[in-house]
Amino acid sequence: MSSGLVDAPPSPPTGTSRRGRRRWTRWVLVVAVTVVLLIAGGAVAVYARLTGNVKHTDVSSEDLGPTRPPKVAGTALNVLIVGSDQRNGKNAKYGRVAGERTDTIMLAHLSSDRNNAMVVSFPRDSLVQLPACRAKGGLPGQQAHLGMINESFNSGGIACTWRTVESLTGIHIDHFVKVDFTGFKGMVDAIGGVEVCLPQAVNDKKALLHLPAGRQSLDGEQALGYVRARYSLGDGSDIGRIQRQQMFIASMVKKVMSGQTLTDPAKLLGFLDAGTKAVTTDPGLTPSVMKDLASNLQGLNAGKIRFITTPWHYSLTQPGRVEWVQPQAARLFQIVAKDRSPEGVKGGQTKVARSKVQIELRNGTYRGGLGTQVAAALEQRGYHITKVGDTARKPYPKTSVFYSPSGETSVPTLSKDLPAVTPRSVPKARTSRLILVIGDDWKGLKPLPPDDTEAIAGFDATHDTCAAT
Repeated sequence: MSSGLVDAPPSPPTGTSRRGRRRWTRWVLVVAVTVVLLIAGGAVAVYARLTGNVKHTDVSSEDLGPTRPPKVAGTALNVLIVGSDQRNGKNAKYGRVAGERTDTIMLAHLSSDRNNAMVVSFPRDSLVQLPACRAKGGLPGQQAHLGMINESFNSGGIACTWRTVESLTGIHIDHFVKVDFTGFKGMVDAIGGVEVCLPQAVNDKKALLHLPAGRQSLDGEQALGYVRARYSLGDGSDIGRIQRQQMFIASMVKKVMSGQTLTDPAKLLGFLDAGTKAVTTDPGLTPSVMKDLASNLQGLNAGKIRFITTPWHYSLTQPGRVEWVQPQAARLFQIVAKDRSPEGVKGGQTKVARSKVQIELRNGTYRGGLGTQVAAALEQRGYHITKVGDTARKPYPKTSVFYSPSGETSVPTLSKDLPAVTPRSVPKARTSRLILVIGDDWKGLKPLPPDDTEAIAGFDATHDTCAAT
């Protein structure tokens, strides 16, 4: 699909309470947290039914070890959220793979005053120092070693993942929520679908996903394929998928908190019923805890829910893996552990945040793989890459940014990260995405200033996935 900015003429885009506050958390949980808080705020008449749906897995103090991080902010709440890729039972249609891994790992932080929240994503390909975990429930346990963060679940279950995240971040985790493929679909269907925008058509057999380009509402089956797809969308990386998951959750939050779900009793009950059936939690996340939590979320709105990915870069020692960038990652973890306001980590030096800029990359050189390399570098800084490809003609002597009238405000943001770039206006184009054409003069991005904190600023749940199409 052409953007209308390079190599083709422009084409028009195709085609957007109080209880709402609690739903935020649930979305945040990649639908997992969704459940937790949702369950808490259900109608009294069906309370017993909903709470009876929830499954529990015990996580003991012995599982978590004697050196857990202290609970610094006493009334703040940290919930570990994992999306399971288990393929048995109802999930067998997605492929028969032994064991169970964490397809998604997030940490939802709810502030002590219940006025803001952060959802931190941990790339599943993160190369980290894994702690030792004891064998449990037929699982072999985990020896301390350098490995990928999502290994812990297959080695020692949710208790080992809990211990791993605590040891890596220094954040005291209070509860966990796990949701599987089938549960995720049910929650999306219960609210009548979630809106997304696709820059190009998608045909991904592996993810069972076939969608046209443009604005559309996805049902549960489509939504599952959308958040799980990797190689058919964006730049094909796990980071790109994380960004897509975060924006999907933000869209889901907005729909629920806008009243489309809250004001429809049948839809709300269906959502609560699907949500509570979809999750497994620790026994400490009791119905009474959920009810108290939900009642305290009255001041929360979508603009106060921030989505952040742990700062990262690609590993130099193990290709395809990512490593966390310090001290930025440690700074983010301290903000969560000490319950500091997320407002303090905003960048502010650009008119448009990097997380609001969507970029389509075109390699205008004969240097194979350069487009993918540049996409990775830009994603590390928070940009969203919608597509990576080649120009119809080569070579382009100079790196250029093509933009439409609606995308002009994003040009200064990208230009500050590029050492040499030629802005080129396309007045008749109708997309606000920027088209970055890499020329023969490409020498990489400008060095990131040490005080640049935008990588841990993320975006809030008011983010519109359709705004940059």
